[in-house]
Amino acid sequence: MKFMFSARSKEQDDEDYLSLEKQNLCAEWEQTGGEGNPQSPYKVKIRIQNQAEQPWEGVILTELLAEKRNPAFFLPGFMYGTNRGDCPQNVPCEYPRIREGVLQRPSSSWWMVRGDRLSAPTALLFDCGRVTGLSVGSYWIVKDGKKKVWEKETEDAKFFQYAGYTCSLRSKEKDGTCSVGYTLGYENAPWLFVQSHQVRERDEMGNNCFLLQAGEAVEFTVNVFSYPAQDETGIHEAIRQVYAQYHQKPRKGCSLKESVAEIAGAISRCAWLEEEKMYSGFVFQQADGSYTYNKLGSLTWTNGLSVAVPMLMAGIRLGQEKMRRQALACIENILANCWNPFSKLPYDAVSDGKWSIRGWWFDGMHTPGHSAYLTGQAMYYILKAYQFEKEKTGIAHKEWLNFVRPVLAKVEQEKNSEYEYPFLFSEKTGAGLEYDAFGGVWCLAAGAYYAWLTGDTSFLNGLCKSEAHYYERYVKHVVCYGTPLDTDKAVDSEGILAYIRAVRYLHQVTKEEKYLKHMRAALDYEFTFKFCYNSPIQVPPLSRVGWSSCGGSITSTANPHIHPMSSTIVDEMLYYVRQTQDSYVKSRLMDTVLWGCQTFNTYDGEYDYGEKGWMSERFCYSQGLVVQPYEDGSLASTWFALMPWAGGSVVEGLAGDAWDIL
Repeated sequence: MKFMFSARSKEQDDEDYLSLEKQNLCAEWEQTGGEGNPQSPYKVKIRIQNQAEQPWEGVILTELLAEKRNPAFFLPGFMYGTNRGDCPQNVPCEYPRIREGVLQRPSSSWWMVRGDRLSAPTALLFDCGRVTGLSVGSYWIVKDGKKKVWEKETEDAKFFQYAGYTCSLRSKEKDGTCSVGYTLGYENAPWLFVQSHQVRERDEMGNNCFLLQAGEAVEFTVNVFSYPAQDETGIHEAIRQVYAQYHQKPRKGCSLKESVAEIAGAISRCAWLEEEKMYSGFVFQQADGSYTYNKLGSLTWTNGLSVAVPMLMAGIRLGQEKMRRQALACIENILANCWNPFSKLPYDAVSDGKWSIRGWWFDGMHTPGHSAYLTGQAMYYILKAYQFEKEKTGIAHKEWLNFVRPVLAKVEQEKNSEYEYPFLFSEKTGAGLEYDAFGGVWCLAAGAYYAWLTGDTSFLNGLCKSEAHYYERYVKHVVCYGTPLDTDKAVDSEGILAYIRAVRYLHQVTKEEKYLKHMRAALDYEFTFKFCYNSPIQVPPLSRVGWSSCGGSITSTANPHIHPMSSTIVDEMLYYVRQTQDSYVKSRLMDTVLWGCQTFNTYDGEYDYGEKGWMSERFCYSQGLVVQPYEDGSLASTWFALMPWAGGSVVEGLAGDAWDIL
C-alpha cells in the first residue's frame, strides 16, 4: 500500500494542498495488523505532528494510492462510479460527476466532501480487478481535551470536529495512480451541492479546519482494504465490515403498532379530501390551526396509490373501517378515471378531476409521456391491495386484476432489444419513447408479482430476460440511475426497491438460487444509501429532538436527504432473512424498522410543525437540502408539512409481514 500526505493551511492565499514539509507538519505510519481482506482489513496507524512553534490550522489530507486504468469510485450516498460523468452534463439538475482533467460544474476530476455526507465512513474504488479503499470514523471526537482519536461510543467522549472523504482520478504524483482519501477537518470542494438547483462555490477556510497546537500530534487508525473482486459488487463486503465496526442503533421510538396507528391516523384525519376521493400531497397547518393543501394528485409515487394502499393495509390491521373505506374510495376512483384509451396505459396525474401526463414533474422532463416508473409501480400497488384485501377480509377484487393484466401485456410489448422497459411511453400510442434508465424495473416488479399472485406465467420468459439485463447493466456495476422523474437520471436508491421486489417474486415462482444471489446484491446496493451510524446533526429540529439517521436511506446523489421510501421493503428483507438466515441483513432490517418508529411527531409540534403523527419526506442528515426556513429566517433540517406518501412508506413496511413478528 502507498500513502501520500498533504495539507492546506487556513493562512494560505491559494487553494492548493502542499506537502506536509512545507506546512511544518510531518507524518509517520505503520501497519499494525490485518490482511487487507474485508474480514480483516489492514490496520494502519498514522501519526501527524505539528513541528512548528505556533499552532497550525487547516485541513490535512491522507490519500491511499491505487493503480489507475478505469476506476469506479464509491463514496456511499455521494459517488457511484463516476456518477455518470461520461454522460452529457448540461442538464437542469446538477449532481457531482467525475471527468478526467475537467473542472467545469458539475464535473471535476477530484472531490472532497464532509464525512457525514456519506452513509458509511468509507471511500472505495474498483479497478484492475481489485477493491481498494479506506475507512475511518466519519467525524472526530475529543477525549480529555488533548489526544484526538476516534472511539466508537464512550461515555466521556463528545463531538468535536467533522472529518472528510475524497476521491481523485489523478494523484499529485501523476504516475498513473488514482486515490481515495480521508481528511482531518474537511472541505466541500470544488463545490457544495446543497441540492440539484443550488450549488455553492468552495467555502473559505473557517470552522471546517483542524487545529494542532505547537508540537501537538494527532494519531488515528485507518482500515485499509485491498483485495481481488470480479466486479464492482465486491465493494459490498467492505461495507459490511464498516457497518460491523461503526454501527450505531437508532434511538428508541414508538412501538411498531403504535407507529402505524399514529402515522395512519394523522393521514386519515388531516389529508383525506372527501369530495375528490384522494389524499393531499402536502398538508400545511396555519397559525390558527386550520389546514391548507397542495394537492399534487398523481397515480402513485408521491401520492395516489403509494398512499392509498398503505392506508388500506393500516385500516385492515387496526380495524379502522373508516380508514379502509377512504383508501378503497381512492383506489376505485383512480381505476375508474385514469385510463388513456389511446396509449392503453393509465395517466400519471390528476388535477381538478382531469387526468393527464402533466404531473408536478412534467416541466422538468425532456420528453412528454407516460412514466414507466409510475405505470409499473401503480400496477404493483393494485396487486398488493388485491392480495391484502383477499387474504385479510376475504374480498377478491377480480376487476383489479382485469385492469392490471392488459397494462402488463402492453409494457412487455414495448421493451427494446435488450429487454429493457421504456423510461417513457407515448401518450398517443403507448410506444416506447426513451430508454437508458432503471425506473422501468417497476414494470418487472409488477409482472413478477402478477405471475406469483395469479399463477399466470405467460410473461415469465420475458421477465427473466429483463431481470438478467437489469442485473448485468446496472446492479452488477453498483450504478442504478434513472428512477425519480426530477433528477435528470442521477444515481439513486428508489429503483432498486422495485428490483428487490422483482427478484423476490421471481425466486418465489422459479425457486432458482440465482435470484437470491441477485437479491443480496440489490439489498447491498440499497444499503450503500442506508446510514449505519447516527450523524451528529447541528441544525434543528433534528438536532434538538435527537433524531437518528441510522436506518434511513439517502434518496439519490442529486437530492441529498433521507426520505422514507426504503421503509417499504421490510417484507422483502424479511423474506431474504427467512431464506438465508443472514444476520447482517437482519440487522439492517431492524435499523429500518426502528428508524421508521422514531421519525414522526409523537406529540403536536415535536418537529416544530404539525400534529401528532405528522411526518414529512425530508430529513437533512448533513448540509444537503437544508433550505426550509423558520419564521426568523434561520434554516431547518426538515420540511414543515404532512406528506402522506412519506408516512405511507413507513406504514407499508410496518403493516406488512412484520406486523405480527417484530
